[in-house]
Amino acid sequence: MSSTSKPADGARRASRDRADKDAPPPLPAPLSVPVADSHTHLDMQTDTVAQSLAKAASVGVTTVVQVGCDLAGSRWAAETAAAHPSVHATVALHPNEAPRIVLGDPDGWSRQDARPAGGDAALDAALATIDELAALPQVKGVGETGLDHFRTGPEGRAAQERSFRAHIEIAKRHGKALVIHDRDAHEDVLRVLKEEGAPERTVFHCFSGDAEMAEVCARHGYYLSFAGNVTFKNAQPLRDALAVAPPELVLVETDAPFLTPAPYRGRPGAPYLIPVTLRAMAEVKGMTEDALATAVAANTARAFGY
Repeated sequence: MSSTSKPADGARRASRDRADKDAPPPLPAPLSVPVADSHTHLDMQTDTVAQSLAKAASVGVTTVVQVGCDLAGSRWAAETAAAHPSVHATVALHPNEAPRIVLGDPDGWSRQDARPAGGDAALDAALATIDELAALPQVKGVGETGLDHFRTGPEGRAAQERSFRAHIEIAKRHGKALVIHDRDAHEDVLRVLKEEGAPERTVFHCFSGDAEMAEVCARHGYYLSFAGNVTFKNAQPLRDALAVAPPELVLVETDAPFLTPAPYRGRPGAPYLIPVTLRAMAEVKGMTEDALATAVAANTARAFGY
């Protein structure tokens, strides 16, 4: 063996490992009872919309909720839902988008190139556009909105909370579901919902609380949507939350391309992976796959009013 063989072999293995990590996971076995992906981002995935929907339908995921995070994404969500009967839209300024509008985004972190500070007037204008989009019939929800204390520091929290309160009002006025992004902000999210009065249908997307918070949400009738991270080894608090969540308030989502379930963690996600997460959830709930799928399908339709 030459002196260069081992480094070359190592480079080849590293290249294969990278390729595996970038490769889409295989199609899972189909569900017998069709369900919905309650939260996905088709605009951030590599497949076309038609390809994504076809793959999903082939494994029993017959409906998807396409979620807007900024003005461009919300317009795209509404247009895509109008063009595809199996797609429903939600529209919003993501909790981390509102501070960027007000304070600026010099690094272009949000995929929109560098943006100057627009102040409160720019946020008001953006919220007015969300309000207009929320009136469309194919738009079934307002979100994802809420609070994110992980990415947004103290300087941006006033804009974030003002935006959240405005989204709550928009959802209530149009009779649409409210889709909440809550990251490291449980107490403040619950406080704002109490102060403003939550809409009749409120969904905690990618639920990230513990069992105690799940019980609080259940008492208020909030829907709890679980993503692929409920399968992660270090996610026992999420599984504890799922265990106590009433079956009639549980949803399932991918948040694709993010939070791909084990054993495919780190690889690109898509709606067709819902069966992987749902089967893991059924085990936690002590329910059959078909029983949980039946509940989830009815819950999602009720939550989003379709």
